[in-house]
Amino acid sequence: MPQRLLIVDDSSTMRLFLRKVLKLTGLELERVDEAADGAAALACLRSAPYDLVLADLNMPGMDGRALVKAVAADPDLKHVPVVVVSSEGDQKVLESLIANGAREVLRKPCEPVLLRKVILQAVGASQA
Repeated sequence: MPQRLLIVDDSSTMRLFLRKVLKLTGLELERVDEAADGAAALACLRSAPYDLVLADLNMPGMDGRALVKAVAADPDLKHVPVVVVSSEGDQKVLESLIANGAREVLRKPCEPVLLRKVILQAVGASQA
């Protein structure tokens, strides 16, 4: 089943990189949209259905931590898995993301094979 993903990162270079990595995963993608911060991501999530969000942690305005909490607290959005893709190395920060609703935390740069596995697990799909 084709996936609808939202990439959230303040860096246009990182958004482009994640798009390229997604192509290398071999996943069937219906659409991949982008947002530059958490507030823009929430607007996207409220205007169209998504199967998964790939979000950076450190962004100006609404950061990834606040986005994770907002999605988890919204009855209309809490079913959408949020995977944080970050260069953050502080284990306590990473654990708090999971405790607050992130499905998974991946280190930048992420490998296509690992990204594919995490996406499939998060959306409960089984694509060959």
